[in-house]
Amino acid sequence: QVQLVESGGGLVQAGGSLRLSCAASGRTASIYTMGWFRQAPGKEREFVAAIRWGGTRTRYADSAKGRFITSRDNAKDTVYLQMNSLKPEDTAVYYCAADTTPNYALEDSSDRYDYWGQGTQVTVSS
Repeated sequence: QVQLVESGGGLVQAGGSLRLSCAASGRTASIYTMGWFRQAPGKEREFVAAIRWGGTRTRYADSAKGRFITSRDNAKDTVYLQMNSLKPEDTAVYYCAADTTPNYALEDSSDRYDYWGQGTQVTVSS
């Protein structure tokens, strides 16, 4: 089992920045990839970014490229999502997720992830 706890959400004005954190515990050695997803009201959950747990490979949704950066600190079993130049359309609940399947790909489908955090609200005002 892997437990994930997100933090760092909040209210920010358009153009501002936030950094989300996702602390993992439990069987962290089983994690291959950590993903970030978000879900806005009335919309489906969508992929934002992913990072290899034991490496540096990353993948971003087009909406995140150039604005968001995901990173990890394995010593702290924590991944981060630095979000810059935020827009009102970035408003959503943000989730981190763990993929424990041995896989070269950094998956962008939520179905591929086994464990999820509780989510943290990000609200961007115009």
